[in-house]
Amino acid sequence: MDIRTAPRVLALTLSLLAGSAFANEALVIQTDFGLKDGAVSAMKGVAFGVDRTLPLQDLTHEIPAYNIWEASYRLYQTINYWPKGTVFVSVVDPGVGTARHSVVLKTRSGHYIVSPDNGTLTLVAEHFGIEAVRQIDEKRNRLKGSEKSYTFHGRDVYAYTGARLASGTISYEQVGPLLPAEVVTIPYQAALVESDGTVKGTIPILDVQYGNVWSNIDETLLTKAGINKGDNACLKISEGEVVKFEGKAPYVSSFGDVPEGQPLIYLNSLLQVSVALNMDSFAAKHQVASGANWHISLKKC
Repeated sequence: MDIRTAPRVLALTLSLLAGSAFANEALVIQTDFGLKDGAVSAMKGVAFGVDRTLPLQDLTHEIPAYNIWEASYRLYQTINYWPKGTVFVSVVDPGVGTARHSVVLKTRSGHYIVSPDNGTLTLVAEHFGIEAVRQIDEKRNRLKGSEKSYTFHGRDVYAYTGARLASGTISYEQVGPLLPAEVVTIPYQAALVESDGTVKGTIPILDVQYGNVWSNIDETLLTKAGINKGDNACLKISEGEVVKFEGKAPYVSSFGDVPEGQPLIYLNSLLQVSVALNMDSFAAKHQVASGANWHISLKKC
């Protein structure tokens, strides 16, 4: 090689390498499989089999078994912080092998979610909007040799299709036929303020590490109900019609604003109303869980 051309060749090589490193969209995987066996690793192996340069990340693999609602919430909690074009694979699929549709939802924000259409897409569709829904054509988008497998679509269909989409091996149009722009949804209590100033909502999730109780109530509803920082609010938490907790707590900015072990109301990282005990687990102490059938109400008192 002529020494005079070496710098240009090196620059071109580095440019190509840099381009290939960022050629793919990220693939983010969520399951209820846990990490006790090889299921998640198998999914990742399939993805890397499509493209070894694929940027592959985990959302979580600790969704409680069969908990479609929590899968829906974790997607909602996370998607907004990933770039447009990111592909999410979510596999919480108690109906695997049945007639439920396998789909890829494209949100109006430009994200893609590969999932069974079983309620997992409830909150994503509501908060980010539906640009389109396509059913996965398993004749074209299924791992070769897996045709006789009916119980691991996460590996054979979802990880494979997600990797092909994220890597650019297929376009969104090549996923499969276009479906109506709607998904299966899980009903739940939307947040609202009643005429007497009572704010009602759902407990969609727990801050599982610390036992804080998160709601779907945002700050604007507190303001509408006349609840401001420093006020005390009367709380009620119920599972269906069964009351699990009644009491009051101050609305403050952070945990250290109350003595250790005392309850508080604060805005979580999604700027939604949450209840906690400073340096303790509110959920464990009061036997509170989460889901579409868990309700919370609060009123200034």
